[in-house]
Amino acid sequence: MPRKPIVGGNWKCNPATQKEVRSLLSAWGQDGSRSTWDADKVDVVIFPPALWLTDVKSDGMAIGAQNVSKTGAGAFTGEWTADAIVDLGLSWTLIGHSERRTKYGETDEDTAEKMAKCQEAGLNVVFCIGETLEEREAGKTDEVNKRQLSAVISKVKDWSKVVIAYEPVWAIGTGKVATPEQAQEAH
Repeated sequence: MPRKPIVGGNWKCNPATQKEVRSLLSAWGQDGSRSTWDADKVDVVIFPPALWLTDVKSDGMAIGAQNVSKTGAGAFTGEWTADAIVDLGLSWTLIGHSERRTKYGETDEDTAEKMAKCQEAGLNVVFCIGETLEEREAGKTDEVNKRQLSAVISKVKDWSKVVIAYEPVWAIGTGKVATPEQAQEAH
């Protein structure tokens, strides 16, 4: 059976205040004023900054963490374990986002460890893959995507809890746009 389509939105480090969070949710109709999508036809997941996770719980829209630890509980300041995310009542997390890979040095091995922890906890994952502009121009799109996927394949025991998101890093904030053909080619 095919998966129901999913629309996910990563808020990154936005909005800046709780007031702005409430305003944004109101604009989406999450204050009960209107429904903006048919939940029978599409799943909607948002990934707000950690500070706003408990402020954005809503009906019909799933909430996810932007990051998850590769560790369990312990002396890991600032980390969010998969078990803690589930305990908070959240059902999703991101793994492998390009900013985690490029700005914070997250490796393919790190993503594999995170995937294993999420699978153990029963947490749904949006697993991000994608190449930089340099990798694309060097003709390495398939090589990069295969490498990133290969790192986690052995860790996945339940594929119904994993969504793979192709994110061409070269098209983020650069003014360049991936065409539908380019995205399809990567799939």
